[in-house]
Amino acid sequence: MHRRLLATCPLQRNLQAREDAPLPLLQRPPGVRERPTTERKTWAQTRDELMDQEKRMEKRRHLVKEATKGYFTDLNATRRHGGKTWIAPKVMIREDKALYFPDISGTTLSSKAEVHTTSLCTGKVSVIAMLSTRVSEFQTANFTKPTHGEFASHPSYQYIQINLQENLLKSLLVSLFTAGIRRSIPNELWDTYLVSSQNMDYLRDDLGMTNRHVGYVYLVDEQCRVRWAGCADPMPEEVEALRVCTSVLLNRHSKSVKQPQP
Repeated sequence: MHRRLLATCPLQRNLQAREDAPLPLLQRPPGVRERPTTERKTWAQTRDELMDQEKRMEKRRHLVKEATKGYFTDLNATRRHGGKTWIAPKVMIREDKALYFPDISGTTLSSKAEVHTTSLCTGKVSVIAMLSTRVSEFQTANFTKPTHGEFASHPSYQYIQINLQENLLKSLLVSLFTAGIRRSIPNELWDTYLVSSQNMDYLRDDLGMTNRHVGYVYLVDEQCRVRWAGCADPMPEEVEALRVCTSVLLNRHSKSVKQPQP
């Protein structure tokens, strides 16, 4: 009876087809074109952006997109493939094609001073996990556990976790329960665990972060370029791809660093 109804209802057939359709590979390099910086924009730079017709149209398109997006759109999307919208690449994004990871600021578990990802990532090979929900914590942990376990002691490697809470109320709650977060995070990761309330609305599409409820993982090189990315629940081959790509990137970085003469 159910199949008969589907056969007679075009809308249901279209929905079923979308749910059954295989996930695509990551279509484009995630990131932004401008090299990130920790410096705040000057009034002159802000004025130039306001006068830039292309940037104004880009913001307008973004506002229209957000205005037509339902409140529960992201939550409903988790019903299809658990919120996963693309499959991570098997190999690293080429150096000449890679884009930059944007600057995100926040406070760490070890200090209330403001810290920027650009400062953390420069000169290091970084695995960055973007967290926003309890589900995203499990997803990113499953993605990164083998990689972190293998390279945690490497001098050029670091694991950065960004607890991103753009909602003001949730951000305040996370700040209140920071002590509880400290108990669940190993001491050696406190310096690279950021709690941030930065607005990411204009960066989500660039980073491929299309669903606020799932986790995202990025492999970032020493020049802050995104060389690999994954999202939501990891497939075994994606977990292995992150481990292999991290290993390759660390080996290349080690070779590029001049060894001191004996």
